[in-house]
Amino acid sequence: MMLIDDFGRKIDYLRISVTDRCNLRCNYCIPKGFKGFEASDNWISTEEILRIVYNFSVLGTHHFRLTGGEPLLRKNIVELVRDMKAMDQVKDLSMTTNATLLADKAESLFEAGLDRLNISLDSLSSKHMEEITGSNCLDTILAGLSAAKKAGFQKVRINMVVMPDRNFDEVEEMLRFCIQHQYILCLIEVMPMGESGRSTASVYLQESVKKLEIKFNLQPTTKKIGNGPARYWETASGFVNLGLITPLSQHFCETCNRVRLTVDGTLLMCLGQDNSFQLKPFLRNQCSDEELQNAIMQAIKLKPQSHDFLEKPKKINRIMSMTGG
Repeated sequence: MMLIDDFGRKIDYLRISVTDRCNLRCNYCIPKGFKGFEASDNWISTEEILRIVYNFSVLGTHHFRLTGGEPLLRKNIVELVRDMKAMDQVKDLSMTTNATLLADKAESLFEAGLDRLNISLDSLSSKHMEEITGSNCLDTILAGLSAAKKAGFQKVRINMVVMPDRNFDEVEEMLRFCIQHQYILCLIEVMPMGESGRSTASVYLQESVKKLEIKFNLQPTTKKIGNGPARYWETASGFVNLGLITPLSQHFCETCNRVRLTVDGTLLMCLGQDNSFQLKPFLRNQCSDEELQNAIMQAIKLKPQSHDFLEKPKKINRIMSMTGG
């Protein structure tokens, strides 16, 4: 069985926000002074997350990512990873984290079966990281990266949100760092989500990648790391070192294969649209698995053809940490 939306796209990837809270305040994600987080009483439980995952997997979704906010803030996150990986139909399980809590959890996450890590790191300058995140966190993140490598994680990806007035001139330095340590650098364009996203200057990355291709002798590759929308480049040795996510300058809506589950049990069909579906009422009313699967199929029918980031940049008021990475 497969989940197919009304535009013929196979939906085989679910991103799960296990919390909308974060211990950092990246200025493109959470507005300064923001306090409108979801009350923890409204969160879906770990058992409900597992039930949703199981029923998505029965419907043909085999790729899952745990996100936030900061997912390592969620209690029992290691147990959730272990229970998800115990399901035969969960083929790929990854996590996006800011790595500030990773040093103490990397080994446990690896042993629980987590397949891959995406780590948010926008600069190698302590000063710039503090300006971006509101916290003196660079050393803690680097310690988390080191712990991930020591634990055995391969193909660790560094997510760098590129901003023309903050870190655009640091892209080459970050790529050298990633090549040296065999991480994968993924450059990401800022999306106009909420007040914070719209107030952060964005840069189109196509021309930047052309320069990096020449300087670092990189070639485009059809190899994929995970099941997301990034396009990748590799070195002459065949190691994938660079990825690019361009929701503005070269969107990928026609191949979009994912939906997002928020911490309160809402399925979001698109980052740049308001289409959503509430699963929590079904769960709390003791629905059967068949009823839950029917609800999921009904939700997928609401997935729009594309986002409106360029045409209607003020449309989405929810912030990224509430959306789920």
